[in-house]
Amino acid sequence: MALQAACRRVGFVTISRLSRTVSASICQRMQSTDGPLLIDSDPQFAFLKDLGLNAENKGVFNGSWCGSGEIVTSVCPFNGKPIARVQQGTKEEYNTAVENSIEAWHDWAKVPGPKRGEIVRQIGDALREKKTELGKLLSVEVGKILPEGEGEIQEFVDVCDYAVGLSRMFGGNVFPSERPGHALLEQWNPIGLVGVITAFNFPIAVYGWNTSLSLACGNTVLWKGAPSTPLVSVAITKIMTETLIKNGISPAVCTMVNGGADIGEAMSHDNRIPLVSFTGSTEVGNKVGTAVQKRFGRSLLELGGNNAIIVMEDADLDMVVPAVLFASVGTTGQRCTTTRRLIVHESVHNQVLERLKKAYQQVRIGNPLEADTLYGPMHSQMGIDLYDRAVADAQAQGAKLEYGGKRIDRDGFYVEPTIMSGLKHDADIVHTETFAPILYVLKTKSLEEAISWNNEVKQGLSSSLFTQNLERIFQWMGPHGSDCGVVNVNIPTSGAEIGGAFGGEKHTGGGRESGSDAWKQYMRRSTCTINYSKELPLAQGIKFE
Repeated sequence: MALQAACRRVGFVTISRLSRTVSASICQRMQSTDGPLLIDSDPQFAFLKDLGLNAENKGVFNGSWCGSGEIVTSVCPFNGKPIARVQQGTKEEYNTAVENSIEAWHDWAKVPGPKRGEIVRQIGDALREKKTELGKLLSVEVGKILPEGEGEIQEFVDVCDYAVGLSRMFGGNVFPSERPGHALLEQWNPIGLVGVITAFNFPIAVYGWNTSLSLACGNTVLWKGAPSTPLVSVAITKIMTETLIKNGISPAVCTMVNGGADIGEAMSHDNRIPLVSFTGSTEVGNKVGTAVQKRFGRSLLELGGNNAIIVMEDADLDMVVPAVLFASVGTTGQRCTTTRRLIVHESVHNQVLERLKKAYQQVRIGNPLEADTLYGPMHSQMGIDLYDRAVADAQAQGAKLEYGGKRIDRDGFYVEPTIMSGLKHDADIVHTETFAPILYVLKTKSLEEAISWNNEVKQGLSSSLFTQNLERIFQWMGPHGSDCGVVNVNIPTSGAEIGGAFGGEKHTGGGRESGSDAWKQYMRRSTCTINYSKELPLAQGIKFE
């Protein structure tokens, strides 16, 4: 039962004093520096050098490569060994990146949209050429299985293709003017420098969604990746900037700073960055949004999700079981769209649960670089600690352990995919988003009850209903249905297509990325009135004699 390669996201990025616990856990992971570096000592890591990575890497690109801050070590999740080192940036190097990006914007914004689109197309082609290597990089630094890793690269490529078309289609309305000899229209223009802060679990795709559209719209981009995926940030930035240089464009159009909380805080408070796109936890996203709003900037927030699949009595269970399996154990439960709650009609509850337990037994756990692996490690020790606490809390609140529930005794950060039943729909642990492969199975009596349970959590990202009943489908999609930003029918909660806008409501942040009209968030709109007549009719009919 192969897991599909569709990929979505979100993880934890720390940028405030209140997130020191998360930051400390990440640093703990990154300071496991004993032993030789895998990039030099293990042949299966030699491909990293084909991406321009070395044992020691500069972690800042502000027009040129530099980095004089803390040296961090990236650790491989499937064996716990150090891969390579990256020297992070300082506040001074961050300021240089901002200044150079703004300077580059003045020329980049003048480049015609279709020409910008052509350069984005070339970036997509460069990513295609390195798809295998970049996918493997996600396996060794994030912990993703190979199909998920390559699928994430493909998602960046696909959004590049989307942005190429978009570069010729920015739509501004022309309205009928009530005044003779006047034209009334909308003009869309780039906003300037866009700050992008990404999480560990989809570090390339999320950067790709934001950057492809930002570049096509005429903006420059400053990227701060997750502290625990610095090699991804360096490798992708090398591809981006090399393509820009080949086209005679300043490489400072795409700057990047590896760093910790100080860099994230600086971006949030920096008046020179009109839009900050943040992907991460709801707690930290709240701090980002507040800081950006205080300076009257824009924030695009993609935060947590406590997603549910509802299974009605008429559902096709041959579709339900693989869908739930994919959505609950894919990326080891570390997606913002991971299915965490399974709400099953009482008449098929036991049948679904038993079939799901059998399906879990077939999941092949192992090294994510091996082709037959369907389930890899957690990203870090922090993930294991969250998993352990959630399993214990659920059992304390009355859960029955149906499958899994333990760490796996092997090198790296492995836990068993886990199913728990018997909890109340409003139990504290059920309402808590735990970024781990734990599925809570709930029993419901009706669709109306199931919808109310779906909507009662704080987050509103993704949801799905399995049924063959047309009336129920439209009820689910309507005003009294799911309150999420992604409302699916007969497919999993994860694996959204790029053509639609991706994002969620409530504590998920309200941001939208990727398709539909998400491009508007990266531009400013002006309403323009042009008088091409010889008369000057004033508003309200006022006349000055």
